[in-house]
Amino acid sequence: MKDLYSEITNGIIEQLEQGVIPWKKPWTGVNSGAISHATGRAYSLLNQMLLARPGEYITFNQCKQEGGKVKKGAKSKIVVFWKVLPREKKDADGNIITNADGKPIIEGLPVLRYFQVFHIDDCEGIAPKWENKLPAVASPDERAENVLMDYVRRENIRLENVIGDRAYYSPSRDLIRLPIMEQFDSTAEYYGTAYHEATHSTGHATRLNRFTGDAAAAAFGSESYSKEELVAEIGSACCLHELGLETPSSFKNSAAYIQSWLRVLKDDKRMIISAAARAEKAVKLIFNITDSKQADGE
Repeated sequence: MKDLYSEITNGIIEQLEQGVIPWKKPWTGVNSGAISHATGRAYSLLNQMLLARPGEYITFNQCKQEGGKVKKGAKSKIVVFWKVLPREKKDADGNIITNADGKPIIEGLPVLRYFQVFHIDDCEGIAPKWENKLPAVASPDERAENVLMDYVRRENIRLENVIGDRAYYSPSRDLIRLPIMEQFDSTAEYYGTAYHEATHSTGHATRLNRFTGDAAAAAFGSESYSKEELVAEIGSACCLHELGLETPSSFKNSAAYIQSWLRVLKDDKRMIISAAARAEKAVKLIFNITDSKQADGE
């Protein structure tokens, strides 16, 4: 791991220099539930609840374009999604806020949108596309699993996989909670999330004592919260790299996530270097690497 951290941080900074990178949440609904006929992707958990019935869903126009038709009397269901619209950030008086270069700061305004879909069984002249070909999902990786489980057992951390829409570490309960593996499109996305939360857990008072005061009460979006998110994501990226699971997509998504928190820190890229130093200690703890082992080349 000699040059791992400088390699990762330099790569992240290089990505950031290319401009705004969109971040994509790594998990979605379960593939055994409601999925899109057009893409084969599972709907979000909110939409899974709205649709309730498992199987493929299609819009009226998509059905028509594929030569089918909706059965008479069939009822449509609503699917919702958030669309982020860019807008210039303004202060309390309505004045546009600019950066150091005098350019307007752009922020995202989330707007809730919806469209209507029909279950594939409510259509005629059109067949399911994914019944014998489920979309690709993450699969266990032996080394990644062994390192993670060795860490949580060694440190007596609770690790739970639950069908849900949140991944988090709870300092008060010393608990890592993750969505189930089936909710992730790729192995890299699952373990990237798992090692992100594992890196958070290294900050516990009984380990690296990285948190100040009550970590659980840290305000979302605060400076201390943002710094910890940088540590966790850089730690995750380093773990994936070391495990041989890193992909161009996973690395780009890590850079996008780091960029989103870096904005809170006034885009000070020096924070990445500072966070990398803390991430290095975290990764060594997760992999159970001591200075003597590293010196021996293990």
